[in-house]
Amino acid sequence: MNEIIFIIQDSIEDGFEAKAVGFSIYTEADTMDELKSKIIEAVDCHFDENKPKLIRLHYIKEEIIAAWLFQKIFQGMI
Repeated sequence: MNEIIFIIQDSIEDGFEAKAVGFSIYTEADTMDELKSKIIEAVDCHFDENKPKLIRLHYIKEEIIAAWLFQKIFQGMI
């Protein structure tokens, strides 16, 4: 196997969550550095043979802004 992909998101609580795409691997941590270490550990535990050579991380951050406020900022009204 060449690579495995993890989707990383902010946790509802503090910290981060990571889920592997196509595999039953999930982990969470308080910091990004801790999460990366836990992902490596989880991948090592999950695969006995044919471990991925690369671990690709996709960090998804969802933000919501009020459209009216956004327009006013760029029109120089605020």
